[in-house]
Amino acid sequence: MTSLNTLRFDAVRPGDALPELTVPITVALIAGGAIATRDYFPGHHDMEAARRLGSPHVFMNILTTSGLAQRFVEAWAGPGALFKDLKIRLGAPNYPGDTMRFAGEVSRTEAAGRTVEVSLKGTNSMGSHVTGTATLVLP
Repeated sequence: MTSLNTLRFDAVRPGDALPELTVPITVALIAGGAIATRDYFPGHHDMEAARRLGSPHVFMNILTTSGLAQRFVEAWAGPGALFKDLKIRLGAPNYPGDTMRFAGEVSRTEAAGRTVEVSLKGTNSMGSHVTGTATLVLP
């Protein structure tokens, strides 16, 4: 769910939790994300090619994961937030039929630049798919 209002810097404190986001992992999401990011690696859209690589099914690419992580943070912050940085690390793959659940919290604020850092984690049935931080500037 996207916020219609932009958070104000003075309303945010370290430790504040972001609303969780649940993302069903589908073949369409994985293949569409790969194609949209011009990642034509067969493991992202061809199940037989993925199996030849030792994978049970097609798997999500990092650019799709990055986009979903940014969506998670921006839905919380609202349309007036300025997204400055995203640093992520991948873990367990995302396969069709699974669900990724994002959770996060404000890890740091800096009044001088109205900057907020958010720690985030996206998990699936195998564990942590993505961990990282996002940095935003709030009005």
